[in-house]
Amino acid sequence: MSKEWENKAIAVRWLEGFWGNAWNPKIVDELAAPDILLQFLLHRPRRGREEVKKFMVGLREAFRDLEFHAASDLVAEGDYVVGQCEGGGTHTGPTFIDFFVGFLPANSGRKMQLRGRTVLRMTNRTIAEEMTRLTWAPNLPNTCCQGNRELGRSQPQLLSKVGTQ
Repeated sequence: MSKEWENKAIAVRWLEGFWGNAWNPKIVDELAAPDILLQFLLHRPRRGREEVKKFMVGLREAFRDLEFHAASDLVAEGDYVVGQCEGGGTHTGPTFIDFFVGFLPANSGRKMQLRGRTVLRMTNRTIAEEMTRLTWAPNLPNTCCQGNRELGRSQPQLLSKVGTQ
């Protein structure tokens, strides 16, 4: 098996075990390098297995049904694996604050969709670094089909409507 195929197989296991609905903290010990660097959106970078686990535990406390998966074939070249990802979850946990999402009060019930890219750097058959950039978007009704009355509202009116759905 080529290095690229081995790296893809590790990446698939990571995406399913770390980001997938079947989250298992043991996957970090199995697949991550001891000094793994996780860079997720604009959150502070996390270094080391224990910090990476704490990050995911916090995210899953906020979004208990978080499910994240590859949206296309993974591409591998040398030590890198790149993929498009998508998923989502419902905020049913503690207060959550994120630069892109904003402030979600505890148990807001807000459904979120995620889309983006992840880059994994491999070293000695382990994940040395993950950089994931996603776009968070609330699940909103399709307002483009409600006629031009939506276009006549001011931006604050539209934002207040978005914030209540």
